[in-house]
Amino acid sequence: MQLLRNNIYAQLGIFAFVYLTSTFFIDDNYFRFVLSTVPIWAIMGISWNIFSGYTGLVSFGHAAFFGIGAYTVVILSMTFGISPMIGIPLGCVGGLIGGILIGYPTFRLRGVYFALAMLAYPLTLLYIFEWMGYQEPTIPMRTGDEAFWHMQFENPFYNIVVSVVLMSLAIWVSHKIHSSRFGLSLTAIKQNEAAAESAGLDSAKWKMRAIMVSGALAGLAGGWYAALVLVVTPNSVFGMLTSSQAMIVTLFGGVSTVWGPVVGSLVLIPTSEIIQATVGEKLHGIHGVLLGVAIILMMLFAPDGILTKLKSLVFRSNKHAGAGTPEVTVPVRDDTASKRSLSSEIMLDVRGLSVSFGGLQAVADVSFQVHKGEVLGIIGPNGAGKTTLFNLLNGFIPASAGEIIFADTNLVGLKPNQVCRLGVGRTFQVARPFSRLSVLENVIVGAFAKDADDETARKHALEALGRVGMLGHAEVLAGGLNSLELRLMELARVLAGRPDLLLMDETLAGLGADEVEIMLSTLNHLADQGQSIVIIEHTMQAMVRLVDRFIVLNHGSVLAAGEPAAVMKDPLVIEAYLGKKWVNNAEH
Repeated sequence: MQLLRNNIYAQLGIFAFVYLTSTFFIDDNYFRFVLSTVPIWAIMGISWNIFSGYTGLVSFGHAAFFGIGAYTVVILSMTFGISPMIGIPLGCVGGLIGGILIGYPTFRLRGVYFALAMLAYPLTLLYIFEWMGYQEPTIPMRTGDEAFWHMQFENPFYNIVVSVVLMSLAIWVSHKIHSSRFGLSLTAIKQNEAAAESAGLDSAKWKMRAIMVSGALAGLAGGWYAALVLVVTPNSVFGMLTSSQAMIVTLFGGVSTVWGPVVGSLVLIPTSEIIQATVGEKLHGIHGVLLGVAIILMMLFAPDGILTKLKSLVFRSNKHAGAGTPEVTVPVRDDTASKRSLSSEIMLDVRGLSVSFGGLQAVADVSFQVHKGEVLGIIGPNGAGKTTLFNLLNGFIPASAGEIIFADTNLVGLKPNQVCRLGVGRTFQVARPFSRLSVLENVIVGAFAKDADDETARKHALEALGRVGMLGHAEVLAGGLNSLELRLMELARVLAGRPDLLLMDETLAGLGADEVEIMLSTLNHLADQGQSIVIIEHTMQAMVRLVDRFIVLNHGSVLAAGEPAAVMKDPLVIEAYLGKKWVNNAEH
């Protein structure tokens, strides 16, 4: 059973055998035709899932790619006598090109605006093809050997075979994406794009790859549909129902799963067709009503789809087997090396960095340096510009003026993923996990910044988990971690990318006293190993045990800088941030 679960070829073989065998028990040609179309909608569902299911960008416009594939086959056959055997692959290429042409301008939009823009493309193509006079183009009927070459089979069983073969190809592609860096990267982007970008993922590039593959598969489905029905109309291939069915079968079966769109098609398409054939003349539009009811029920009782619901039930029944939460293994620090020797090598050189939002000067002419192996603490009152400074350093906010020199490169103007790949890692004030991925998968995403090979990425991810004491949590879902575990996992994700410089934003926030001790021990251990760190933190008692030097920000400007003992005695720092009460307590 375990072998079957992990072997996509065995799964495809068994599925194809069962599906094709079932056709011998059906004599009605109409229902044989339905069996030919079910895989088409499974392919469309897989296509929609590869894009929308993994990226989270809702597409109401997949009919555009489907229609391009369909019209490619029909026009080539009707005008040039080219067989669908050639037309279908060309329709696939047409869908891919359509993905590129649609993706580049549309990815600039977000949320509902993206969804509406995608809806506009098939509607535009619908009217264009009507205007061009292709209201009902037909593939010419062939006879004899020519009919077979043009995929006009006398035996409907051959149509079903072709459908199953093409669907198997689509399932295989989906599996390869799901189980690879492709799917893992898309899932990370979907769950938290900012964290994914900070981990080194180029979200625009991955989205473009997704829509290209998605468009190609939809073009494949449309091309075979045209070859099967021999006639198309703009409304039948570019209409709203085409996009809706692709979305509905996926939502019904399970988003972001390999077999979800297939399951959705197997259940919904035959059911709706049977009902339509039975009562369609009396109840016009029953087909669409059924699909609508199905999706409403799924949203109410199984919002992630049938497969995901079944998996959760199985997991729930076995979740207590071997129960027990793994413990965090605290890295042991060599306390004999409590005083770190700092290098004279400058790792980061910030010169006159400034940014303003409207009339507010958030960061004003900030300059400082970070030496190799140094732990630099950035402190200051709320609103001083600390997190804004981090957002400038790792590319989330473009600077109005100044330079950020790292590895002989000015980071100003670079995107977060580019900054990360240069060697600057970043954690966040509020931990940003990829909640539906395991701890190990979260950290593997971080390793992608430097590792081109998936096995190497896994190796470095495991090493990073070991460095923070989280190796025992590798297979735990990130969504089930507590605050300390989330912080450590996020730290491991950054370390997996082997950063030369680590930016940490309030890593101790929300932790209890014992948890702070664990985190401090971990960070000191990393620093003793030579890791350069810049950390923002409000917990001064902890900071003085960690940092080599302080920079104090106030109203976006550098108020003071120096070793902890000197900074904490600075009258300006006491007045602006520490307060006399804290100084008195520290002295005692």
